[in-house]
Amino acid sequence: MLLKKIVLGVSALAAVAALAACSSGTSAQSADDVQLAAGSANPTSATTTAPATTTQPSTTTPTTTASPTTTTTTIPPKPTTTHTTPPKPATEAAAPLDIPCHITTGACADVSAHKAWLVSDGKIVLGPVSMMPGRPGYRTPIGTFHVTSKVLHYYSHEFDAPMPYSVFFYPGVAFHEGSLGVYSHGCVHLSKSSAETFYSDMYIGETVQIVS
Repeated sequence: MLLKKIVLGVSALAAVAALAACSSGTSAQSADDVQLAAGSANPTSATTTAPATTTQPSTTTPTTTASPTTTTTTIPPKPTTTHTTPPKPATEAAAPLDIPCHITTGACADVSAHKAWLVSDGKIVLGPVSMMPGRPGYRTPIGTFHVTSKVLHYYSHEFDAPMPYSVFFYPGVAFHEGSLGVYSHGCVHLSKSSAETFYSDMYIGETVQIVS
């Protein structure tokens, strides 16, 4: 029994020696080396590895502000156009009509002078021509009137008298062909030729002015 234990101890030592020889790589280690390897690590020979410093990426996301594109459109100023009205040639002021009325278009009659005119646009078309106004009690009305009607062959039943080429400008009163030697009953007597011209040239609404 004792012999068996001795054999087992020798076998164990041989196994340890063989294990140490295989782990050296190129040569066998000494017993001191084995003991050093089996002992605690030399604290002075330990390599201190500094912990790796991890730099965290900045969590601040850079803000990129896109500058708005500003388009400036310059509108050229409009050319200034000056309309210069050429001066009108100097003209003489129109001479006043040589009639006693203040109209520029229409018929004029002067009961005192026994004269009548036709004027148009400031010009005398006819006149002065002879006329005969109303008799006392039938005076020809004085004032400014307008032609109300025209009757080529009018006949006055009131005075039992024809009134050719009548141009009425007042109720019952007209320019017409009549005697230039006899006063009328309010109408304006004209010669036949003058009465024809008054009738053909005058129109409804035209001005008639009678002055005294």
